[in-house]
Amino acid sequence: MTDTPDYKAESPAREAWRMFRRNVPALVGVVILSFIVLATLYGTFFYAGDPYNVVWAPHERPGVTPEFPLGTDYLGRDILAGMLTGGGPTLAVGAAAAAITMVIGITLGSLAGFYGGWVDNLLMRITEFFQVLPALLFAMVLVTLFSPSLWTIAIAIGVVSWPQTARLTRAEFLRIKELEYVTAARAIGARNKRIIWKVILPNAMPPLIVSATLTIGIAILFEAGLSFLGLGDPNVMSWGLMIGANRDYILDAWWPVTFPGLAIFFTVFAVSLIGDGLNDAFNPKLRER
Repeated sequence: MTDTPDYKAESPAREAWRMFRRNVPALVGVVILSFIVLATLYGTFFYAGDPYNVVWAPHERPGVTPEFPLGTDYLGRDILAGMLTGGGPTLAVGAAAAAITMVIGITLGSLAGFYGGWVDNLLMRITEFFQVLPALLFAMVLVTLFSPSLWTIAIAIGVVSWPQTARLTRAEFLRIKELEYVTAARAIGARNKRIIWKVILPNAMPPLIVSATLTIGIAILFEAGLSFLGLGDPNVMSWGLMIGANRDYILDAWWPVTFPGLAIFFTVFAVSLIGDGLNDAFNPKLRER
C-alpha cells in the first residue's frame, strides 16, 4: 500500500500573493513607489531646505551649483527642496481622494446591487448623473466654491471619481448575491446588514482593490491638473503647484517644470504597474496560465 501525498489547497490570498511576486513589472512598480514614498518621508532629513525661501539666482541650471543640484525656479527657490517637501501633500491628496472615492462608490454600489428594485434604479440614476458631468470641470467648480485646501481638493476629486467604483461594486454584488454561500447565510437568519458587509463585500474586494490602486494614480493627476490651473493650495508645496507656478517660464527654463512632472509620471506609472499586477494576481483566469 503506497502512501498518497497530502496536498493542501492553497488559499486564494496566498495564491494571489504568489502570483504578484512572480510579476516582474509589478515588483518594479513597488520598488519605484517605495523609493518615492521614502524620499518624500525622509528626504528632508538628509537635504534640509525651505522650498519657499529664495536661496539663489532665478533659473539656475541643474548641476551648475552643487548646493542646488536640480537648480532653482523663476524666483530662485531650490527645486530639490520643493520636490522633497511637495511629494508628501501630493501623495496624501491621492490617497485621501482614493479613500473617499472607494467609500462613496462601495456604499452606493453595494446597496444598489444587493437590494435591486427601486433602490437600484434610484442610485444608478444618481450615478449616471455624476458620470456624465465633466469630472475636471466639476472638480474645478467645487474647489472654486470653497477655499482651495488639500482637504477641499481631495474631497472634490473623490466626489467626481466614484461612479466607476459604484458600477463595479454593483456588478460584483449582483453576481455574488446569487451564490450558494449567500443563500446559506440567509437560511440561517443572517440580517441584510451582515450579509452585505460580512459575507458579500469581502468576496467582492479583489477587483475593488485593483480599482482603488488605479484611483490613486488618477487622483494624483487630478491634483496636478488643478494646481496647474492655479486652483491648488498656495500655502502647501506640491508637485502640481511647482508645475503651475513655473508654467509661464517653460520656454526659458525647462527644469522647474520637468522634474516635478517626472515625479508625477513615475508615481502614476508605478501605481499603474502595481494595479496591473494586482489585477493579474486576483484574476482566476490569469492564474491558470
